Amino acid sequence: MLPADRPPRSVCILRLSALGDTCHVVPVIRTLQRSWPETQLTWIIGKAEARLLGLIEGVEFITVEKRAGLAAARELRARLAGRRFDVLMHMQLSLRASLLSRLVSAGVRLGFDRARARELQWLFTSTQIAARAREHVLDSFFGFPAALGISERVLRWDLPLPAEALEYAERLIPDERPTLVISPCSSHELRNWRPERYAALAEHAVRRHGMRVILAGGPSAIERRMGEQIERAARLQLCNQIGRDTLPQLLALLARATVLVSPDSGPAHMATMVGTPVIGLYAATNPERSGPYLSRRWCVDAYPAAARRLRGCEPQALPWTTKIEVPGVMDLIEVQQVTAKLDELLAWRP
Repeated sequence: MLPADRPPRSVCILRLSALGDTCHVVPVIRTLQRSWPETQLTWIIGKAEARLLGLIEGVEFITVEKRAGLAAARELRARLAGRRFDVLMHMQLSLRASLLSRLVSAGVRLGFDRARARELQWLFTSTQIAARAREHVLDSFFGFPAALGISERVLRWDLPLPAEALEYAERLIPDERPTLVISPCSSHELRNWRPERYAALAEHAVRRHGMRVILAGGPSAIERRMGEQIERAARLQLCNQIGRDTLPQLLALLARATVLVSPDSGPAHMATMVGTPVIGLYAATNPERSGPYLSRRWCVDAYPAAARRLRGCEPQALPWTTKIEVPGVMDLIEVQQVTAKLDELLAWRP
């Protein structure tokens, strides 16, 4: 274990997975930086996620092309040759990540407690964080600094955005007119709402509140098709930016927006990073576990209804990580529920 009288000289963080989960790591990074300012922090991260999180200052990033298989492992082995860290924080519950963790030489290999260490993660660690039940993902990540003696939590997500990203956002949102950004797609298609319902929401935002409406998202075929379907269904002009921005540009756009509407996806957690409220659309997943951390009061939570209708039980009876990703589950969320949340939020927001 670590000497109790001094911070470690080096900490390696292993978290490769999707954008939303890597956003949750940022407050852990900020906590380590405040408590141990002299400690060298290294983050092994996916290449796609590093396009945004790589903006964090004071951290060495080692990127992994997750789809490259053995080639990625060979590249990581070469990057780490001859290096040894005081601590490895193995923060990912996948066998692929655990196999890559064997390439990291470390004195302390810290992972999740046995109950949460799915896919045999416990075999790849030497010590575990304290056991906790039914925590939000971000709260579970704070178990790692706590296991190393840091009780403080620094809820800071700030990233220094490049000037071109800020200029991009200012072109799209040049004034104080309230702006609704809709990021309609998750990487899991069964978490997506219907395009005609997004269109109805956009019409309500414009006609009831005079809002500007911007569609945002990545360049995948599913996202582009969703954007086109929303545009066709809406009986008004929308600004469709799907596939037309970078992740730093999207983060800058979210920082200037009034509110984001999104299913369980990376942009929901990006908006949290910049303090923009999120109306999250949750039926396939549980917002208490994976919802936007600072906006869970604004989420439309149909997960309990999905549990009763599609699993025949109360949500408390399901394992905490259960996803109800079945066709039609998002239809449990009605347009009126979302417009009511928007009305409430705009009435509350200073």
